[in-house]
Amino acid sequence: MSTERSPRFAWLFRASTLLPLLLLPAAAAAGGPVVQAWTLENGARVLFVESRAVPILDVAVDFRAGSAFDPAERSGLAAMTQHLARFGAGGITEEDIARRLGDVGAQLSGRIDVDRAGFVLRTLSSRQERAQALDVFARVVQSPDFPVSVLERERTRIGTNLREEATRPGIIASRLFFAAAYGSHPYASRPLGDADGVRALTRDTVVDFRRRFYSGVSAVVSIVGDVSRAEAGEIARLVAGALPAGSVRPTLPPVPSLSAAQVRRVPHPSLQSHILVGMPAASRSDPDFFALLVGNHVLGGSGFSSRLVAEVREKRGFAYSVFSSIMPWLDRGPFQIALQTRKDQTDEALAVVRSVLFEFLSKGPTEQEMAAARRNLVSGFPLRIDTNREVLEQVSVIGFHDLPVDWLSQWPRLVERVTREDVVRAFQRLDPQRLVTVVVGAADEAPVAAPPSPQQQQPRLR
Repeated sequence: MSTERSPRFAWLFRASTLLPLLLLPAAAAAGGPVVQAWTLENGARVLFVESRAVPILDVAVDFRAGSAFDPAERSGLAAMTQHLARFGAGGITEEDIARRLGDVGAQLSGRIDVDRAGFVLRTLSSRQERAQALDVFARVVQSPDFPVSVLERERTRIGTNLREEATRPGIIASRLFFAAAYGSHPYASRPLGDADGVRALTRDTVVDFRRRFYSGVSAVVSIVGDVSRAEAGEIARLVAGALPAGSVRPTLPPVPSLSAAQVRRVPHPSLQSHILVGMPAASRSDPDFFALLVGNHVLGGSGFSSRLVAEVREKRGFAYSVFSSIMPWLDRGPFQIALQTRKDQTDEALAVVRSVLFEFLSKGPTEQEMAAARRNLVSGFPLRIDTNREVLEQVSVIGFHDLPVDWLSQWPRLVERVTREDVVRAFQRLDPQRLVTVVVGAADEAPVAAPPSPQQQQPRLR
């Protein structure tokens, strides 16, 4: 839910999203904002960046409570628990929440992925407006009411949406990919669940899930904006200090390795085929994170300068958009290549994608590509932290994944240190013999070219 803000405050929110690095402390220009960190008595970790340029405060509270923590028989429970908290909390109704936030021009939103679930508040930093917005936010985070009438309404609405989404080729492809890549591991789950799982949810299951996963030891509080360190301490205690401490942070089982390549092809009446190729690859804490980042930039993460775009789009016109990505989660998130192409050229496009990937895995990037990738990433780094909201997201990631508090300051330097040999070594984890390939759209089940055997591949750098 995003509340409607008062027009008299709108100019401040527009300004806060348009101003560049001037919003941040001077240290940002030197490589990253200064992050202060401490821990509340209940175990909640707090990270704070002071930014005085505009009177705006951004606060996020995140928990290890994403969709991967759904019980097997309760698909969508994590998403529903996070969602319902914003529709009645601490004795005030969803109408009260919208009105109280709207009166002071504040915005409240939620977010969920496989690992985390959380809430984000943006408000004016002036004491009166801030106090009212934070009071509502604290209720949502710490004492949701989960009204039965709202659960029934949202259960019906979300279930209907999920049934409709299940017919879309892109959604079908994504579900097939994660099912094949992760099997019985919780990462195969869908963030919003499925219609049948959502229909089975009750208030008791929601309350129990929140009791198990929304604790202090699982919480990360991120604060960015126009307040002092002392005020940030008060804010953190207000929005998370009343959470039960909990005993240990929730954990997930290790992601198993794939034993063989898998191919899934599903006919669909769409005009184009949706193609996904990839496998589990890296966690956020992976020591090869920066080597994978730089290598992926060369392969398919840099837009028009990437190899995939050059070969698939520019030379052959098989796809308007083709890209590769690495999603680093608590455990090994996926490496994935994605594109859409006309059905009659599905197999040609897929063959080119695999050829580009296999050549990259065999030979690695050139020194010229490495230099360009490092330069592009470092020069584009300020755009990752050029608004308070973007800093908030980066700080949230630091806290959630237990990264060093100077992570943002280290980032450009660590990118600069990546060598060609580092990239070749890091990408060896992408074994062509264990890739997952999903095609949704092409009616004919034409065979997918087999990956080259280890004997056919050129020697890799060690």
